[in-house]
Amino acid sequence: MDKIKMITPLVEMDGDEMTRILWSWIKDILITPYVDLKTEYYDLGLNHREQTKDQVTVDSANATAKYGVAVKCATITPNQQRMSEYNLSEMWKSPNGTIRAMLDGTVFRAPIMVKGITPYLPAWTKPIVIARHAYGDIYKAVDMKVGEGKAELVYTDRDGKVISKTIHDFRGDGILCGMHNTDKSIYAFARSCFNYALSVKLDLWFSSKDTISKVYDHRFKDIFNELYEREYKDLFAEAGISYNYTLIDDMVARVVRSDGGFIWACKNYDGDVMSDMVATAYGSLAMMTSVLVSPTGVYEYEAAHGTVTRHYYKYVQGEDTSTNPVATIFAWTGALRKRGELDGLADLVDFADRLERATIDTIESGYMTGDLAVSFRLEGVTPTKLNSQDFLKKIAERL
Repeated sequence: MDKIKMITPLVEMDGDEMTRILWSWIKDILITPYVDLKTEYYDLGLNHREQTKDQVTVDSANATAKYGVAVKCATITPNQQRMSEYNLSEMWKSPNGTIRAMLDGTVFRAPIMVKGITPYLPAWTKPIVIARHAYGDIYKAVDMKVGEGKAELVYTDRDGKVISKTIHDFRGDGILCGMHNTDKSIYAFARSCFNYALSVKLDLWFSSKDTISKVYDHRFKDIFNELYEREYKDLFAEAGISYNYTLIDDMVARVVRSDGGFIWACKNYDGDVMSDMVATAYGSLAMMTSVLVSPTGVYEYEAAHGTVTRHYYKYVQGEDTSTNPVATIFAWTGALRKRGELDGLADLVDFADRLERATIDTIESGYMTGDLAVSFRLEGVTPTKLNSQDFLKKIAERL
């Protein structure tokens, strides 16, 4: 059989630890036997980020803007322990944070729903899509430790006028954090959410805490409302969907008692936390798709989970691991499908669809990794726990 051809390369961002191992296996077992794969490769493993002083992360983001579609492996965001373990010269920032800030997009995360995996909230029979603003807040914050003294928020406008507000008069040691956002980025976030809701025909909810954050959060609320009233109200009515705003604590209550089937738009930190909560409640962090969509139509697909450090330590000791590769498979299929759509390659789009169906069908027929086997319940099907490679080979058989 001739391999499926590609015209434009994907930007391929390799990662760390167990997900780096899975990355290689997925390519070897499920993709390169069928696709004449073209990628522009960037090694975002922590060792290479150290060697390049993190320039490789910047280069990968620029390449993504150039080619329009990227697929990314999970990467380590170093802490003090990693500084020692990897002998780092600097505590390099999150690659995801750098890439998202450079592309100024919105992250959409949705669960991969499979028969036999019942969410921890059984009422959730439809997907809940988290739309996460991917710029600013604590991810671009400046913070410091302080002692006794006066902390002020100071702004100097272009004409040299200074405005200051007292943050706190410290009587002892404490900490400070300064955050920012831009109207441009918030408008892009809102527009991405409205457009995505129209494309998938789902209601859109946006939540923040504007009753407490009367300027910062309220600005998000005002921009969403302004854009909706000016450009999207009639389009939403024609599509039979709605836009709603509520406080985030009220939204959490609504989400818990809902049956799903909507988009939940969140500020950056809120989306970081809530996407993990939603993913876990649906059954597994490894069963969550994640795509960054920029205002200019650039797409970056990734798994929503971390590098699975515990399994990696077992793997390097020669032990068998049953790490779930589904989210990473779906990152590849999402990128291949989008590349096929943009380049008019129906065979590539079809391949991505078939690989996703083969993955889901393999699980529903009873073959899966350990994290799914413990919660799998489907009448007439007995779950069989497989190691990661054998699970990928089972998918290849069905494919």
